[in-house]
Amino acid sequence: MKKIIVFAGFCILAANICSAQVAGKKKVFTRADTLRGTITPERAWWNVLRYDITVKPDYLAKATTGKNSITYKVTSDSYPAFMQVDLQEPLHIDSVLFNGGRKLEFKKDGDVWHVQAPKQQKGSENRVDVYFSGNPHEAIRAPWDGGWTFTKDSLGRPWMTVTCQGLGASIWYPCKDHQSDEPDNGASLTMIVPDTLVAIANGRLQSKQVNSDGTATYKWAVVNPISNYCIIPYIGKYANWKEVYKGEKGNLDINYWVLDYNLDLAKSYMPPEVHNMFNSFEHWFGPYPFYEDGYQLIETSHTGMEHQSAVSYGNHYKPGYRGRDGSGTGWGMKWDFIIIHESGHEWFGNNITTNDLADMWVHEGFTNYSETLFIDRIFGVDAANAYNAGIRRGIRNDRPVIPNYNVNDQGSGDMYPKPSNMLHSIRHGLNNDEKFRQILRGLNKTFYHQTVTSAQVEDYISKQAGFNYSKVYDQYLRTIQIPKFDFYFSNDGKKVFYRYSNCVKGFNLPLQLNGTGAALRIVPTDEWKNQAVNTQQKALFEKAAIEKMYYVTAGEVQPKP
Repeated sequence: MKKIIVFAGFCILAANICSAQVAGKKKVFTRADTLRGTITPERAWWNVLRYDITVKPDYLAKATTGKNSITYKVTSDSYPAFMQVDLQEPLHIDSVLFNGGRKLEFKKDGDVWHVQAPKQQKGSENRVDVYFSGNPHEAIRAPWDGGWTFTKDSLGRPWMTVTCQGLGASIWYPCKDHQSDEPDNGASLTMIVPDTLVAIANGRLQSKQVNSDGTATYKWAVVNPISNYCIIPYIGKYANWKEVYKGEKGNLDINYWVLDYNLDLAKSYMPPEVHNMFNSFEHWFGPYPFYEDGYQLIETSHTGMEHQSAVSYGNHYKPGYRGRDGSGTGWGMKWDFIIIHESGHEWFGNNITTNDLADMWVHEGFTNYSETLFIDRIFGVDAANAYNAGIRRGIRNDRPVIPNYNVNDQGSGDMYPKPSNMLHSIRHGLNNDEKFRQILRGLNKTFYHQTVTSAQVEDYISKQAGFNYSKVYDQYLRTIQIPKFDFYFSNDGKKVFYRYSNCVKGFNLPLQLNGTGAALRIVPTDEWKNQAVNTQQKALFEKAAIEKMYYVTAGEVQPKP
């Protein structure tokens, strides 16, 4: 997998922002934040090729033992005396073996372990087997808090899983815990569990072995690159059924895993939602990115997560999000939020992954917008427009969407609905849905199985659209201001004057105003412009209509003196 690590030189561009507001106090970052969020010298010299993880959870003791065999390639002629391996407290590393033989020394620095690096040739491929154990951190409120979940199903039987996107995969297994370095050649997860339970993970089942000590060993694997936080065990009293979906790329194997007592309900509920999801997303985004690994929908004890090829589902077999509609329009109650949203991440988040947590809007903003596109495909454009405008009520504008780089920092929760509304505004201004669709499909083709920066995504959209949206990105991603569209008419009503205010200098979101028998395209900036209009075009300058289609405030102002 091509690694695209472009951190230096990319900043918030504060010098270009006029009247921009910055919310809150300046954050103070710790050494641990820097070690986690930076490509340190101890990380830079080796590239992960594969993870082969083994874990044995003890449900009663809430403890785990395991091993991660990390296969990597040496990418530099010179490197430090150590390699950085991440494993968070209270877990600890017991031993490390080099290529299955030599025992390596290591030392602990908080949640970072500095493992001795033997002499190795540039281009060589080697392996370290990292053995670990302990009582791992438990998730308090999964999936919002990371860690293991040791719980029971409604019949009182053991049920275990992990969530770790926020805290990082090193909360439960040793790895290079940085999004920029995914294992190029895939990963496997072997789980040793009581033989009365079923263990599921990403991709396809490689083997199952019933042991003589009351346990069973399940091994699952993916062949595609995968984010560390997407590799997840699911352990419980699962029942399964399968189907083949005729997708854009051919036959796609689908596996459904649900608690055994929910089997009949799930069989009637899940497939229609999944089929509509693929119908929509393959139309807008292109083929599902992981045909080789299949698609699984797995019932879990929390609400849900986007674990690659093993999407977790905990929405109680009801439409909406736990019975709620985030848009307040009613359209969010006509489909299952978790199935649609978390599956949307297969394209944005799992196929296209950001190098740095600071750019997580690419994951969450595009996937939030996938909900609007799903509604557009299944229920129509008017429903989609209403839904997208409705989700703005979740935008707080408390701090910028893009925070600090290289320090494991995360931006505002606005990274979900605000970029979604930015994308919808760009789409309306472009006024060419087929071109917009090809941009979305092109993103998934151009950056197929890659890690990227926000800058790459921003540049791609601008180039393919034939318009420089750089100031639009700055406005919505790097400030907390809502731009205002000001306008007024000449005394005879035959000319309109317009501009943007409360914005970054040069903000230039195009506006396409459409109505019955009339249309007008304008490209306002922060400087006054004017244009001749007829009576029908003048009627297009209607505050509510503009604000529904574009994430701006709009209003007629007094003529400029």
